[in-house]
Amino acid sequence: MDAEFRGGDYDENDDPGQTPEGIREAALILDNALEDRDFQTIESCFSDGCRIEILGVELTGKAGVRKWLSWMFSNVSRLKLTPVTMIVDGNIYFEEFVLRGWTKDGTDVESRQSEVQIYENYKVKELRLYFDRLDFAKSTLRGSLSRFLVNRIIKISTKNL
Repeated sequence: MDAEFRGGDYDENDDPGQTPEGIREAALILDNALEDRDFQTIESCFSDGCRIEILGVELTGKAGVRKWLSWMFSNVSRLKLTPVTMIVDGNIYFEEFVLRGWTKDGTDVESRQSEVQIYENYKVKELRLYFDRLDFAKSTLRGSLSRFLVNRIIKISTKNL
């Protein structure tokens, strides 16, 4: 799947020294580090006072980055990120992507997600991750009753669409 990249309106006064191409490159470094589970590089991609928002929870600073990584890699042992759309507008990077992960028991998990990253000096100052909880849960649940319940909720929520 070829990703689409669009640079938005850029004005050097928005954030001198940051270019759309530079922000895109910084985002790709982060994606590659996530795939490689290179925690040191991942942490270095974030500013000291960064904010991460995921599933309605806000994490802050480098300790927040470590907490996010601990949570993510407790759910998937390895992952592959496939960009679908990437847009840079000023210091804002938006990406729609497919996350394909493998749990410790080898179960294949796939989830369409999106993120907004706000950059300052090519470091992530703010990261907001968005994905469908039920879709993600359906991919990771093991028990037949749990799977049945999640599938039932999904079916009810999409009725008449």
